[in-house]
Amino acid sequence: MKKIIALLLAAVMVLGLAACGEKAPEAAETKAPAANTEAPAATEAPASDVTIQVAAVSTAFTDAYPEMWKDIADAFTAETGIKVELVEDKNLEDVIGPSMQGGEYPDVVYLPYGRPGALTEQFVKEKLVADLTDVLDMTVPGEDKKVSEKLAGGFVDTSLTNPYADGKTYLAPMFYDPCGLFYNAGLFEEKGWEVPTTWDEMWELAETAKAEGIALFTYPTTGYFDAFLYALLNTAGGPEFFEKVTHYEDGIWDTEEAKTVIDIIEKLASYTNPVTPAQANDQDFKMNQQLVLDNKALFMPNGTWIAGEMADSPRAEGFKWGMTALPAVKEGGDRYSFCWFQQSWIPAGAENIEAAKQFIAFLYSDKAVEIFLKGGAVQPVLGAAESIEDPEKKAFLSIYDNGAKAAMGGFATYKSVAGLGSVREVYLDPVNGLVSGNVTVDQWVDGIKEASAQMHANLQ
Repeated sequence: MKKIIALLLAAVMVLGLAACGEKAPEAAETKAPAANTEAPAATEAPASDVTIQVAAVSTAFTDAYPEMWKDIADAFTAETGIKVELVEDKNLEDVIGPSMQGGEYPDVVYLPYGRPGALTEQFVKEKLVADLTDVLDMTVPGEDKKVSEKLAGGFVDTSLTNPYADGKTYLAPMFYDPCGLFYNAGLFEEKGWEVPTTWDEMWELAETAKAEGIALFTYPTTGYFDAFLYALLNTAGGPEFFEKVTHYEDGIWDTEEAKTVIDIIEKLASYTNPVTPAQANDQDFKMNQQLVLDNKALFMPNGTWIAGEMADSPRAEGFKWGMTALPAVKEGGDRYSFCWFQQSWIPAGAENIEAAKQFIAFLYSDKAVEIFLKGGAVQPVLGAAESIEDPEKKAFLSIYDNGAKAAMGGFATYKSVAGLGSVREVYLDPVNGLVSGNVTVDQWVDGIKEASAQMHANLQ
């Protein structure tokens, strides 16, 4: 099986690593047959003389706590005897990609959806991820509870963890954060401005801020529009509309709800700081975030990690982080904040799947929760947020206690098709063009409609 997956991955990697660049070479577009995702059932006590390789992307959490994954690995080894070889990098795809093409796979991969290389998405599309359903029934190493008893509700009931709608879990939910619009609360206090609760109020504020030389909006990269779009879809039409859009229902982009979404994004693009597209990449994204700290833009979509990520950055006098859910379409309408969470998974071609599943189970232990919290990462474990000492972070996590509804889930998985881009390429990346004027709204929507039809026809 390992050799079969290696051959498939040679094609997959070209598509994944070229996701934000030019169209992949013709040879890379050859459709690969689906690989078998079935893996041996996990045992409660795999051989302790095993060494597993864990590949983890470096993020703002490891910026805040560089030893985070090392401490997790050491704690896991101390509990189980299973040794861990760590591979960490901000550009993890570039590090593990070549060896994976050669048939050598990490046993565990922490690499969430939404990365420019779309490596996780490609593994899911080609069914190269192992079935983790039995992990939910495993006892957490060092404890007497099962994983399913530790997890907060709803996190394994979404298309992000159960991508094939077959009742099975293939990706393990990791660090969760409410996402919303972040702003300088100190500036609003100074100016006497109210945080908008409807989009009409937002446009009024945009004109007020414009008169003072402040843009209404910016975004780190177009990838951050995923959580924004998911919340906006729910705001415009509720969960039912969200479900139809993310499952590519025929004609859904011709509805009134879709027109509302399109109009809001078009208008928002017109009020976006014009330097944003040039800096909306993995190297310069903090420069866009800095626009909010410098009072050059009022709002940006982000997650609660932003405070830690920009902790050492300069800021305007009196700066204070604020966070709000998306405004309602109409007065008294529902407001949504997307609950974003990351994912870990096991390649179907991994050599030590039983031990890897033990590692996944350990990630929900009280010990792991304690270690992750040192980096500001909150696991979707019952009671985990109660241990947060940072009042700012606690305030962010209370957004659902203040009237916002939680949006969860994402676009349904579809088979790889020659010439069909990723969700990010189709739905999100054109926002840069909307802001710069290089893409019209009609071009963007026509591209969505064409791609959505193909995605629907090739649902997994």
